[in-house]
Amino acid sequence: MPLQPVSGSRVWRLLRHRWCDERDVARALPDDALARLEAAIHASEHQHTGELRVSVEAGLPLSYLWRRASARARAIALFGKLNVWDTEHNNGVLIYLLLAERSIEIVADRGLARKVPAAEWQAMVALLAPACRAGDFEGGLQQCVSLVGDLLRQHFPAAEGSAPRNELSNSVDLR
Repeated sequence: MPLQPVSGSRVWRLLRHRWCDERDVARALPDDALARLEAAIHASEHQHTGELRVSVEAGLPLSYLWRRASARARAIALFGKLNVWDTEHNNGVLIYLLLAERSIEIVADRGLARKVPAAEWQAMVALLAPACRAGDFEGGLQQCVSLVGDLLRQHFPAAEGSAPRNELSNSVDLR
């Protein structure tokens, strides 16, 4: 297959993603911020039967960049890799932050996706985008965990007196 010419915007995207690395993730979300996010996930999961995962990635892998894949495509792939789809009530949610593009994606499993229209997820992402653009990654993720938790509590409330069941890790997945 002959090589295709590379456009300037494609080169810029490639460089932006390659320049971001784990040091950028550590600056964006230091250990104390990660601990607060994990505590927020833990507290949220005591109020509903859903499972929340947060994944933060510095930049897309080269294979994604080469085929011009979106942050959404990566979030969907991580949804599977992190087993968010594999919960008892099909009500797992992945909140994905891509630092190189300062974007948040939310992927909900079919149990919750049936109950929440796509427009509501898009509105939630649009509400959180300014925090990411401003570099307030912890604030944006905290707000997202809270909003998603509200939806899970509305559609999948925890039974009164039941012990919370933690099917997935509450730790923030860093890539």
